[in-house]
Amino acid sequence: METKFKQETIALHGGQKVDPVTRSRAVPLYQTTSYVFENTEHAASLFKMQGDGYIYSRNANPTNTVLEERLARLEGGVGAFAVSSGQAAILITVLTLAQAGEEIVATNALYGGTYTLFAKTLPRFGVTVRFVDGKNFAEVEAAMNEKTRAVFTETIGNPSLEIADIEHLSEIAHHHKIPLIVDNTFATPFLSKPIEYGADIIVHSITKFIGGHGTSIGGAIIDSGKFAWSNEKFPTFVEPNEVICNRSFVEVACEKAFITKARFELGHDFGVTLSPFNAWLFIQGLESLSVRIHKHVSNAEQVAEYLARHELVEWINYPTLPEDKQNDSAKKYLPKGAGSIFSFGIKGGLESAKTFINSVQLLSHVANVGDSKTLVIHPASTSHSRLTPEQRISSGVTPELIRLSIGLEDVEDIISDIDQALKKADQSSKIAN
Repeated sequence: METKFKQETIALHGGQKVDPVTRSRAVPLYQTTSYVFENTEHAASLFKMQGDGYIYSRNANPTNTVLEERLARLEGGVGAFAVSSGQAAILITVLTLAQAGEEIVATNALYGGTYTLFAKTLPRFGVTVRFVDGKNFAEVEAAMNEKTRAVFTETIGNPSLEIADIEHLSEIAHHHKIPLIVDNTFATPFLSKPIEYGADIIVHSITKFIGGHGTSIGGAIIDSGKFAWSNEKFPTFVEPNEVICNRSFVEVACEKAFITKARFELGHDFGVTLSPFNAWLFIQGLESLSVRIHKHVSNAEQVAEYLARHELVEWINYPTLPEDKQNDSAKKYLPKGAGSIFSFGIKGGLESAKTFINSVQLLSHVANVGDSKTLVIHPASTSHSRLTPEQRISSGVTPELIRLSIGLEDVEDIISDIDQALKKADQSSKIAN
């Protein structure tokens, strides 16, 4: 029986079997496209999914496998598939579940890129996405119909910080015999484990906290192994497939049916390959994630408390602040902290927000989060700019909103830079008026 290690230990050791030839302590980087078959029979068995081994690194790679197994264990799942980006993870997940003419339901507090994917791109594939208020369960229920194939949400909405009621959303989804997909990027498995609350599939942009250093783009899909695919809504999981000797994915992979199907069908056909070098870098990031995430949270809490008291701040969204309306949800779903990404509204509106962004010196104005460095952006004019004004408001993105991703610098230096930028924004506003 496998030892049940704690999260910190899994992040360092999970999924690795020491290389039998070199006995390398570090995970080796297998920078290869292909693998030598033992003979023709061995090659045929791999292509028919009748044996273990590697064929081509578009499908699987030994370095990637370590990352995948490590992520699966951290999230409490049975398997994972590492792909080229977080967007690729979402796309492969949704299209593995929904075919042309079918639908998914998504909460509207989403990252702008995800919202655009759902609102504009997926309809080109014939998949309709119905957006709902994730806190209005009657609205979620009303959006369901016989064509619905999944519910999608984010553990912590980007950038509104809306905390998903995963338990309730999973109950609704399971009542309709469909899975709940949760984007756990902002929380990471060190702050929240959605599978424990009923989530069936987890997606990540591992570009963010898991990588942690802004060096690589990647995504991951994790399968809980708990959803019963043998129901009338998912016939392609149980129907015989000629590619795998007229067996079904449920028959071949059992509890790993979803992640196996995602990898060997759309993952293979779309070529959403994560390079082994990037996988190797993500493994390095995972090894320090437990330490980094605690520092991220500690710094973020101090910056949030500072902003909550600042006279030039209109409002702040940070769920662990005592006065925050989501404090109870944070205690349930994020007991170790609400992460290091949050938003606030600056007095003076849009122009003050622009001046603030243009005045920071230590903070980096970039389109990323979860970096070791503190990052800042104005979502209304960047990440959510492709949305209509109405869609931006429904996503919680207002003109005065500024998103911060608090890094690992000395917190006093972070606060000092924010303070001087707020003062410059205030001075600019007074001159303009």
